[in-house]
Amino acid sequence: MRRFLDGLYEAALGLAALTLAVIAALVTVQVAGRIIDRAALALGIDPPGIVVTSLAEIGGFLFVGAVFLALPGTFRAGGHVRVTMLARALSGSAARALTFVVLIAALGLALFALWSSGAQALDSWTYGAVSYGMIKIPLLIPQAAMTLGLFIFCIALLDEAITLLGGRNPAFLQAEDAREGPDGH
Repeated sequence: MRRFLDGLYEAALGLAALTLAVIAALVTVQVAGRIIDRAALALGIDPPGIVVTSLAEIGGFLFVGAVFLALPGTFRAGGHVRVTMLARALSGSAARALTFVVLIAALGLALFALWSSGAQALDSWTYGAVSYGMIKIPLLIPQAAMTLGLFIFCIALLDEAITLLGGRNPAFLQAEDAREGPDGH
């Protein structure tokens, strides 16, 4: 099960990285198109008009996918902002209890966000909602990516809570400890 979950988190991070690469490629094509058009005008020839239609909208949708798909992997790597002063000031069992309560609260919030995102995606699918740009993109696509990212994030939060209950250190705490070094700084 551990191998499957780690693979799931890695796959989500891979998809997030892929969406960022697609954004970079689309922007590169757009910039190159402008350079080619200006060079053609300078040479007195008709510009080819290379343009990525609805780039801002497509880029925004891809960015939403990147952000939400990166949530679980970033969380487990200790990359999310956390306030650790109180947990570090408490004794071992009190710190673990506080961490567990925070994980359960975060899971509750993430489950609400998952439900809300899923309901919105279902509405978009039911009513065939599309974007307002020149290219009509079904809103289900970015909403599904957001919902998938939240679903995997919920799994990661539950995974870390179960790990903590089992008496082991969650991955995010291991990552934080590794960054801080042996002296805690």
